[in-house]
Amino acid sequence: MSDNYIWLLHDGRHAVVVDPAEAAPVRAVLAARGLNLAALLVTHHHADHTGGVPALRAEYEVPAYGPAAEDIACLTHRLREGEVVEIPQLGLKLAVWEIPGHTRGHLAYVGEDFVFCGDTLFSAGCGRLFEGTPAQMYASLQRLAALPETTRVCCAHEYTLANLRFAAVVEPDNADRIAYQGRCEAKRAAGEPTLPSTIGLERAVNPFLRVHTPTVAAAIAQHYGYCPADPVERFRLLRQWKDGFRG
Repeated sequence: MSDNYIWLLHDGRHAVVVDPAEAAPVRAVLAARGLNLAALLVTHHHADHTGGVPALRAEYEVPAYGPAAEDIACLTHRLREGEVVEIPQLGLKLAVWEIPGHTRGHLAYVGEDFVFCGDTLFSAGCGRLFEGTPAQMYASLQRLAALPETTRVCCAHEYTLANLRFAAVVEPDNADRIAYQGRCEAKRAAGEPTLPSTIGLERAVNPFLRVHTPTVAAAIAQHYGYCPADPVERFRLLRQWKDGFRG
């Protein structure tokens, strides 16, 4: 759990918790800040996103939202594309998007200026394709990339520096990536998180959102000896490259 993030959204009184891998850190923060837990949100079924749900549900008796298409214990509300999660204690409404690829039923929770995207979109990277297809993941990423550029990207792992090392191989001369990598290295050296990112930043530095650009196309061609015209096939090759990358 050393690189997992559990997101907590609060108004000073009530809190929503996203992807609680463990119950103890959530319990400690709620107590330290004097917050009342209002709801749990789950993006997908992997244990490092759901492990704390049973204990938190038992202790706080709050609703737990998650994907209807996945087998997750202790959910009270099983969600599908187009539904809206309402948290009245916070006056919060979140759109539910199905963003398959990492898993078949993966969800995103989209607010006015933020998105909880689990393991689909990372800063400078994306999740592995454990269950979905390249076409599904490409479509999910393109959908997220179409959000307003100021949208904060609240993903679930501190993978940013590792992702940037791969991005540096793909686009070594990308000035936005170079500047961002410097900022992230300084943050990690100071023990600070690199997240949240923003959609605008990800469009500029994340190679998985940039398969249509000449620079990423050229990198794919250099690595594989060819570059397909189909963006989904480009994405598949880029993800395959990243899967074997040891940078």
